[in-house]
Amino acid sequence: MSRASIGLLAGMALGFAAYFGGFGAFLLVAALGALGFLVGRYADGELDVGDLFRGRGESRGDRRR
Repeated sequence: MSRASIGLLAGMALGFAAYFGGFGAFLLVAALGALGFLVGRYADGELDVGDLFRGRGESRGDRRR
């Protein structure tokens, strides 16, 4: 499945949530989708949890005082 078709499905899911459930449902679906994306990237080994909390200019061995 291509990334474009996955994006299409995610957009359709958000659209249905917004139409049938209102703005609150839209935000809930968007937040859970983002969380699922992060968990999936972590499960695939493509995401290091420390990368989420590290600043842009910092690397693993770089510690500023």
